Amino acid sequence: MSVDVRSSSLPSPSLAASLGRGLLYAVLVLAAVWFLAPLYVMLVTSFKDAEQIRSGNLLSLPTSLNFEAWGLAWNQACTGTDCRGLKPYFWNSVLMVVPAVLLSTLWGALNGYVLSLWKFRGSELLFGFMLFGVFMPFQVVLLPMSQILGWLGISSSVGGLILVHCLAGLAGTTLFFRNYYAAIPQELINAARMDGAGFWRIFWRIVVPMSTPIVMVTLIWQFTNIWNDFLFGVAFSGADSKPITVGLNNMVNTSSSVKAYNVDMAAAVIAGLPTMLVYMLAGQYFVKGLTAGAVKG
Repeated sequence: MSVDVRSSSLPSPSLAASLGRGLLYAVLVLAAVWFLAPLYVMLVTSFKDAEQIRSGNLLSLPTSLNFEAWGLAWNQACTGTDCRGLKPYFWNSVLMVVPAVLLSTLWGALNGYVLSLWKFRGSELLFGFMLFGVFMPFQVVLLPMSQILGWLGISSSVGGLILVHCLAGLAGTTLFFRNYYAAIPQELINAARMDGAGFWRIFWRIVVPMSTPIVMVTLIWQFTNIWNDFLFGVAFSGADSKPITVGLNNMVNTSSSVKAYNVDMAAAVIAGLPTMLVYMLAGQYFVKGLTAGAVKG
């Protein structure tokens, strides 16, 4: 009678699964530390004074919480070129982002509704042409867009930036809604039409109530893209309509005899805080919206 001892040297399935899970968690923790390290440095530096920055370690904690740098970053009044703190730029971005996000989302919803549920001859070809906007580099539209804004009389204004971002985001929002609405049964739309419902009634009474997941995805996506945009902001804004990304760039690059790293770090955190809050508060809806069909074709 022989006993096979080779199996006893192999780890049990539960032990192997535990080891694999532990390795996965270790990799995820290392990745999180790697990506959060810059944010940690920004935060701790923003609470230090100039002496702590010069004498301390980059990763060392501040000896006390000093909010002076945050006050200067928000409402600074300096003699450098276009250096006024982030307050006016922040409110310019708010005035630009809110209507641009809402309009581009509504516009994309209507386009997706038509291209998926009210198809017409050439609708697929039209959708294919619109997809070029998803892959087209925005640098190629700077000159023609500036000419159009000049013809409309809204160049170097917040209104001009709203129009630019609505047009720039239209291809993406149309793609999101069109692919999401393609999963709605056509029989539902046909039944509503037989009951006498028209184009707008079907849209507002049937389609929109079913669109919560993709609406959340589009709102978060557009908010992030528009708030963090620098190219259109620096190209199409005027002295009184610059968004926060341009204001941050001007503040950080202002010539000064002594570099105020704590003020620069506080300004960077202020500029990125809205998008971080959006993802912390609504990130779960973004994931749910994607899995509900936002990227299905």
